[in-house]
Amino acid sequence: MPDDRPPAESDRSPLDEAAERSGQAVEHVRHRGGQAGRIRARQWQLTLVIAVQAGLAAALAALIARHLLGPGAHVFAPAAAVGTIATAIGQRARRTFELLGGVGLGIIIGDTLRFFLGSGPWQTGAVVALAIASALLVAGKGGQLVAQAGGTAVLISTLAPMEPGLELPRIFDALVGGVVGLAVVALLLPVNPMRVLDRAAAPIFAVLCEQLDELAQALRGRDADRTMRVLERLRGTEGDLSRLHEALSGAEEVVTIAPVRWHRRQQYHEYARGAAHLERLLLDSRAIARWSTTALQYDETIPPELPDAIARLGQATREMRREGRIGRDPERTRQMVEQCAELAGRAVATGVGTFGEALVTGLRTAASDLLRAAGCDSDDANTVVRRAAGAGEAAIHPPARRHLHRARPTRAVRARRRSNLAARRRNDDRAGLPDRGRPAR
Repeated sequence: MPDDRPPAESDRSPLDEAAERSGQAVEHVRHRGGQAGRIRARQWQLTLVIAVQAGLAAALAALIARHLLGPGAHVFAPAAAVGTIATAIGQRARRTFELLGGVGLGIIIGDTLRFFLGSGPWQTGAVVALAIASALLVAGKGGQLVAQAGGTAVLISTLAPMEPGLELPRIFDALVGGVVGLAVVALLLPVNPMRVLDRAAAPIFAVLCEQLDELAQALRGRDADRTMRVLERLRGTEGDLSRLHEALSGAEEVVTIAPVRWHRRQQYHEYARGAAHLERLLLDSRAIARWSTTALQYDETIPPELPDAIARLGQATREMRREGRIGRDPERTRQMVEQCAELAGRAVATGVGTFGEALVTGLRTAASDLLRAAGCDSDDANTVVRRAAGAGEAAIHPPARRHLHRARPTRAVRARRRSNLAARRRNDDRAGLPDRGRPAR
C-alpha cells in the first residue's frame, strides 16, 4: 500500500522546521479562504437568480392585475408574487396555497364579525384574534396562512367601512400574484436543480475532506487536542446540513412543477439517495474523530496503518465528488475505499486497543456509507468492505492451513473388520439370504 506520510528528514534545523510549519499554515489558510470565496460566489449567484425572479414576478403580476382586474392600485398582486418568490426554495407551491387560504379565511372571519360587531378599535382586535386563532388551528403552526389571515382581517375590519367591495379585489390579487409567482419559478426562470444541490453539498464535502486529512495528521502526531478540534469542526456542520435539506426540497419542487426540468427527475432521486448516505458519512466521521481522541487520551497504541486509512477515506470522499460531478462511474472511489478497509484490517492485525477497535469499526462503517453515497448497493458495499478488511488482516497474519487426512486403520482394526464381515456372511448363508457383498443369482 502506498504511504501517505511525509518522508522523514533528519538533517534539518529547528529554524527550517518552524519555517516549514509557517508555510504550511499559510497555505492551509489560503486554501480555506479560496474555498470560502467559492462558496460565497455560489451563494451570490443563487441570490441573483431569486432577485431576478422576484422582480420579474412583481412586474408581471402588476401588469396582469391592471389589465384583467380593472382600474385600481392592485398593490397586493405584486406583493403576493414577491412573497411567493421570496419564500424558501422548496416551499413555494405550499406557501402559495397557504397565502390564498389565509386571505380567504381572513375575509370570511373579518366580514362575519364586522356584520355582527360593527367597526372600531376593539372590534378590530377581536377580528384579528379570532382570525389568528382559526388559522393556527388549521395550520398547526405559524406561517403564510396565519400571517395572511391576520393581515386580511385587519384590512377588512379597518378599510372595508370606508372602501366597500374590498374583499373580491384582494382575493383576485392574491390569486394573480400567487399564480404569476409559480409561473415564473416553473416556466420562465426555473433554477437548475442539480446546480442548487451541488452548491449546497460543496461545504459538506469541503469539511469532510479537509478534516479527515487533519485527523490523520493529528493521529500520526498523537495530538489529542488537535483531534478534539477536528471533532468540534465536524460538529459545527448542522447549518450546512440544514441548507442541504432545503436544497433537496427546492430541487424536488423544481423537478415536479417545472416541465423543462422534468428530465432531471431520475438524476434528482439518485442525488437524494446519495445525500442521505453523505449525511451518514458525516456522522461516521464525527464518531471516528471521537474515538481517535479517546484512544489518544488513554494512550493506546496507534498503528501507522490507522491514520493512513483515515487519510485514504478523505481521498475517497474527494474522488467521489469529482467522479459524481463529471458523471463517471465511481471506479476510482471504489478502489480507494478498498484501500481504506484493507489498511483498517492491517491495523487490527497489527494490534489496537479497545478504543482503537471502535475506531476501526467506525472506519469500516464510513467506508460502506461512502460506497452507498457513490451509488453502490448496500449489500455490495458491505461485501466490498468486508473482503478488503479481511484481506488486510490476512496480509499480516495469514490463516494457518489445516491438512485434513483420514488416519489409516491399524492391523488389529482391519482384522476385526474382516472377522465381522465373515460372521455376517455365515449368518446370511444359514438364513438363506443372498450374499451382501455380491449380487444375488
